[in-house]
Amino acid sequence: MSHRSVVSISLAIAISSLGSAAAAQESGQHFWSGDWYLSVGVAGFSAPKFEGSSHNEFKFSPLISVGRQGAGQRFSSRNDNPSFALIDKGAFRAGIVGRFVPSRDDGDGSELKGLKKVKWGAEAGGFVEVYPTDFLRARAEVRQGIRAHDGIVADLAVDAFTDIAPDLQLSGGPRATFATSGYYDAYYGVNAKQAAASGLDPYKPSSGIQSYGAGTALTWKATENLSASSFLEYKRLAGPAADSSLVRERGSKNQVLIGISATYKFNFSLQ
Repeated sequence: MSHRSVVSISLAIAISSLGSAAAAQESGQHFWSGDWYLSVGVAGFSAPKFEGSSHNEFKFSPLISVGRQGAGQRFSSRNDNPSFALIDKGAFRAGIVGRFVPSRDDGDGSELKGLKKVKWGAEAGGFVEVYPTDFLRARAEVRQGIRAHDGIVADLAVDAFTDIAPDLQLSGGPRATFATSGYYDAYYGVNAKQAAASGLDPYKPSSGIQSYGAGTALTWKATENLSASSFLEYKRLAGPAADSSLVRERGSKNQVLIGISATYKFNFSLQ
């Protein structure tokens, strides 16, 4: 199986429709009335063949998001999953978040031969963002796995950002991921049957930290609606992920992703 491009379609349409339905009824407008945007683009990057792999491959991923336009520009990272703020106080935001999870099988790498297939699914939960200063953002996401795995995954990230030129922004900071045993069992666990089929040592993971690292991006706002970015991410697998026989015997704790992307935003209004 070749790499499956994943389209991250923003959940903002459905969520904001629900969130603004009451207000729209009071004002006599439809729940979809207002200013919206459609952002489309593509990313090309070199990344591990699968999480924990020691080999990289070049991949493409389409980028699509749809949502309501905000009052102004707000920092965003390529690591942010589609989300919608139910509380927005400027320096503090909180709401719901979702993520599509692609399937994984031995077509993604010969190292996975004999291990069970991970089904495609989703992760859904909540997020919190805090802006302690006008150049620093801290964001946390906590998501429950659906179908692909039954664990809980938590992502933490801090990004500092600054304009090094009128249309050029540099950003970056530390990242960390934590997960429960249900997540690790799907991606890193090796039961007795799988051990016999794959040749890997049996491994039953617990909960704990999954990885820590850092990322950086350079974003060029070519026009009001067109932007391009280059990005670099490094993370080191830790805890139950690093202890897995899949990583120890056939993979690597060091995971590097580097690539470029371009997006164009279309603005429109609905009555």
